[in-house]
Amino acid sequence: MKILYLASKYDYGDPSRGLSFEHENFYKTLTQFKEHQLIYFDFLDIYQKQGRTKMNTLLWDKVREIKPDFLFCCLFQNEIDQQILKKISCETKTITYNWFCDDHFRFDKFSKFYAPCFDYVSTTDIDAISKYHNIGYKNVFLTQWACNTSSYKKIELPLVYDISFIGQPHGSRRQTINILNKSGLSVLTKGFGWQQLNILEKVAYKISKKVPSLILLGQPFLKKGNSTRISQEEMIKIFNQSKVNLNLSNASKISEDQIKGRNFEIPGCGGFLLTNHVKHLEKYYIPDQEIVCFNSLKELQEKITYYLTHEKERKAIAEAGYQRTIKEHTYLKRFTEIFNKTKQSPKWHN
Repeated sequence: MKILYLASKYDYGDPSRGLSFEHENFYKTLTQFKEHQLIYFDFLDIYQKQGRTKMNTLLWDKVREIKPDFLFCCLFQNEIDQQILKKISCETKTITYNWFCDDHFRFDKFSKFYAPCFDYVSTTDIDAISKYHNIGYKNVFLTQWACNTSSYKKIELPLVYDISFIGQPHGSRRQTINILNKSGLSVLTKGFGWQQLNILEKVAYKISKKVPSLILLGQPFLKKGNSTRISQEEMIKIFNQSKVNLNLSNASKISEDQIKGRNFEIPGCGGFLLTNHVKHLEKYYIPDQEIVCFNSLKELQEKITYYLTHEKERKAIAEAGYQRTIKEHTYLKRFTEIFNKTKQSPKWHN
């Protein structure tokens, strides 16, 4: 099968931020399907260099040129023209598909407008399925974040950190970490944005992130704001070197907590995961047997203290979480399921 892969190679299209989540997990997993031919279309790079109109024209030209069997997209903004996507879906034999990332808060302002452009879409939010049906869109199915086991893996390293958190300081994360540190539970934090920017710097960076063509506006502050960002390899080492790996999934003040990639990546490295409980997480891991959850700051502090001093229990839970991950929660498995579901399309038989 010939797959045209449409996503951003770099984080928010910015090489200084490193490779994107999609590249590290989606693209690298798709390359493992040796029976498929994979063609990369880095739409955000073209968008920034040549503009939206030219990028969309080039996308349509690429589809006509290579005649892909499958268009694999991961879109969360409106860079791609809806009419171009509809044209590919309706006027070619290419099966079009999009992985919608954050339907917990993006459905009403993005997904519901773009879903009808695709032959198939998936969502990581089980509660969004009915929302798609309510707008008359039926070719939606549930998928979920997972672990790219070719990158995330166990490494025999000494445990040098008691507690670690890797991620951006969105929502209440900074406040939570500060409280833990002040209580004597020292947390190693890594990720973009942990060094404070002043107000003008924040405005410049936020504008550059929302408007890709103005990305250079934020460049003077990237080094400062990016001071604790680490590479994928370094992150995986920290997962393996930490006694307790925190996942604080309150990523947006305007949205409810949701299952995130970290819920699978940390167990996929054999790490002990302590995460705030989110809806439906128990469908993927058994709490207190494969991962550990908390529902309040007080409970978080208590469970950190407990598991730092109960090594045998901590290691048993980490191992059980690891085994569950490599058996059920890999992107190879997720994408195989996606391809199987989309084979229902009549385009496969034409």
